[in-house]
Formats: sequence, structure tokens, C-alpha cells
Amino acid sequence: MIAGPMTQTAAASGRLAGRSAVVIGASSGIGRAIALRFAREGARILLSYHRNVAGAADVLAQVRAFDPAAEFVGADVSAEPDVERLVAGAFARGPVDVWVNSAGADILTGAGARLTDLQKLDLALAVDLRGSVLCSWQVAQRMRNQGHGVILNVSWDHVDCGAPGRPSEIYAAAKGGVLAFSKCLARSLAPQVRVNILAPGWIQTAFADGLPEATRRRIAEGTPLGRWGTPEDVAGAALFLASKEADFLTGATLRVGGGAVM
Repeated sequence: MIAGPMTQTAAASGRLAGRSAVVIGASSGIGRAIALRFAREGARILLSYHRNVAGAADVLAQVRAFDPAAEFVGADVSAEPDVERLVAGAFARGPVDVWVNSAGADILTGAGARLTDLQKLDLALAVDLRGSVLCSWQVAQRMRNQGHGVILNVSWDHVDCGAPGRPSEIYAAAKGGVLAFSKCLARSLAPQVRVNILAPGWIQTAFADGLPEATRRRIAEGTPLGRWGTPEDVAGAALFLASKEADFLTGATLRVGGGAVM
């Protein structure tokens, strides 16, 4: 679908107009919402997905309403050759202004829920932590060479306070690593490149859809803002961190959790 004049004009004047962005894990959930929001704000978009080609194709079709030249690339971010190919291809298109590492392993629904605890740990560490590290390292020097850039990594708001249960332990191990790594990377890459952290809380994704209604209600009632977050809430925070308005922020963690963690 090609955008009409009004859509293209709106994108051309958006907060990311004239900038390019790569969104990893853009076929669903938070990554999907970030890709769509960035496109609406005028960014040139490259999407990455792993297995969900149908989801990626759907997102790409919507993104092309704002950026007809948008593309998608399949890659396993836990595999170094895939990351090298992905990053080299992204920068071959031109300078990359914003890189968002939002790929995440699903250990809570579908096939992921049936894995053993050790398999879940290995998967979360491989995708969420190793993937963020590999992509960031590959992107870092290229952004330094071009003299600017923003890297956004996705953590979890509860790594600061903890949450009970084996899934939380596994998730915190991976996302806590992302948080610590990102703060070190921010110091390594300053002042040319800014590195910031998105820390979503209880977000309405496929995981939330599978919870009992009573659990969903209890979580909403226990959140100061009285509801679950949406992927679009996280995308709004990502837009701020990627924009010129956040030019004096690096190593910062922006919690998007309705106040559940303060």
C-alpha cells in the first residue's frame, strides 16, 4: 500500500523526518509498535525478524504507507554471522541514525512455554542478551565512524526490584544483563553515540492475552496508573529517546510500567 499525499506529508514533517532507523524484532509486539510509530514520524525503516515472516510482511505493508522504500531482513540475532550480514546490509543503505534492539525470546507462550527451565534460560540469554550485545557491538563502530547515532536496548522494569517465580528469574537474568551492558556501552561510545534503555513493565502482548482474567485484573489494579501498558506506550517512549529532544540523555533507563516500579 502506497501512501497518499497527506500521509507522506505528515511523515516528512515528523519528529524523525530525514532519519533512518533499524528495528530488530519488528514482526510483533513492542518491536512492531516501534517500527510503525517511527515510520509515522518520518523515519526511513529497515525491519528485522527471525521466524515470523507473516507478521513481518504485515508490518512492512503498513510501514510502506509512510516509507515506500522500507525493507525487511530475516536474521537470528543470537548468531554472529547473521548479525554481521544484517548490520552490513543496513549500513550499506546509508547512515543509520537509530538502532533498536527489541528482539525477545518467547519463553511464556506457545512452544516456548513447553521448554525446560534450562532451555528457557539458554534461549533468553541467547536472544535477549547475546543478541543485544552482538548487534550493539557491530553497530557501535559504524556509528562512531559516521559521528552520530542512537542505540536503544530493551530491558525490564522489574530488574530493579525483582519478581517471584522461575520465569521472572530467567527473564531478569537476561534483561538485567541488557541493562548493565547498555550502561557500560553508553560510557564507551560517548559523546558520538547515545545508548539508552527502555524498561517496559506489564505490557499487553501475547503473554498477557493468555493470562486468566483475574490475574490480569489484579495486575492492573496493582499498577498506580490502573491499567496494563500497550506496545504503543513503549513506542512513544522509544520515539522520545530516539528524537532530538533526548539529545542530552545517555545511559538513561526509561521505565514504561505505569508506576508499578518507581
